Amino acid sequence: MIALRHHEFHDGLGARFGELNGSEIVTDYGEPGAECRFLTESVGVIDLSFRGRICVLGQDRSKFLHGQLTNEIKRLQSGQGCYSALVTNKGKIQSDLNVHCLENEILLDFEPGLTDLVKERIERFVVADDVELCDVSEAFGVVSVQGPKAAEAISKLELPMAMPDGSHAVTWTEDETLGPIYLVCHPRLGGTGFDVYAADESVPAIADKLIAAARELDGGSVGWGAFEQVRIVTGIPRFGQDMTEDNLAPEAGIEDRAIAYDKGCYIGQEVLNRLHNFAEVSRSLRVLSLPKNAKPSKGDAIFADDKQVGEVTSAAALPGASTTTCIGFVRKGHKEIGAKLRIGDDPAEIVGLPFGAQAE
Repeated sequence: MIALRHHEFHDGLGARFGELNGSEIVTDYGEPGAECRFLTESVGVIDLSFRGRICVLGQDRSKFLHGQLTNEIKRLQSGQGCYSALVTNKGKIQSDLNVHCLENEILLDFEPGLTDLVKERIERFVVADDVELCDVSEAFGVVSVQGPKAAEAISKLELPMAMPDGSHAVTWTEDETLGPIYLVCHPRLGGTGFDVYAADESVPAIADKLIAAARELDGGSVGWGAFEQVRIVTGIPRFGQDMTEDNLAPEAGIEDRAIAYDKGCYIGQEVLNRLHNFAEVSRSLRVLSLPKNAKPSKGDAIFADDKQVGEVTSAAALPGASTTTCIGFVRKGHKEIGAKLRIGDDPAEIVGLPFGAQAE
């Protein structure tokens, strides 16, 4: 397992630790219920430095990535960004990615444990292009600030930089003490949120300031457990949990956020465009609601009467909620909103599409 950077800092805050995709993470700080409330009602601060980060450099970086990723990259200007994906030539997802265009490089942020895969997949197609990939996971960390009061917490840092305007947009500054700081507008839980990227050695100082700011706003530090609960209830699919390399991007409900169907050629375009224009995937991710005391688990079967029509990928219930929410794949013919299904002995109803997905 890859040790969490700045383990001692988090240990000093009362952190309890776990593992995700081979990387050590903070599961919680002793009050998971309060941490969920921070994220939904005020503001929570979470260290996401365990995620993968690659910088793409070189004069051809935008043009090259445009031919590799599913979203529009070539038209992005410095300070802009988007959500995208890497897929195989058969349209299967290899990784989803957050793309941020900086002044002299493009930053890719993605799930932990995928750095080698993402780097090798992209470098495989570099021929005569002026492109270089650099793993910056150890050089730069990222602290995420999420919740309704996230902007207020960020403002308390008093950084000499504008707030980024628009999802995945980024601004930056050079601090005399903390070094380069990049601020990204990134609502990772669907509401209001920002990521602060900084030199690894500056992460504890920045996290400490942000946690203090959050506490002034009735928030505080949060771990992965609360973050995941809120993500699931919001209906946001996560690669490695709700979608894998076995899934086509349209199955996961990310196409409206991650795929530009009007762009030029990229790896996997032919399959995805054919599906978009002429076919329908056989299964799709859906958000389902169950009774409060239901405890579905990943892999549990979803039934229509006595026929299995799907499978659970994630499930969670926020403290005090009257229902349990789960995300799962449901087959064609049973995936309409309002469909009455069953998971174990518990009734389940489809109540929505994945976050950001539009009606099919």
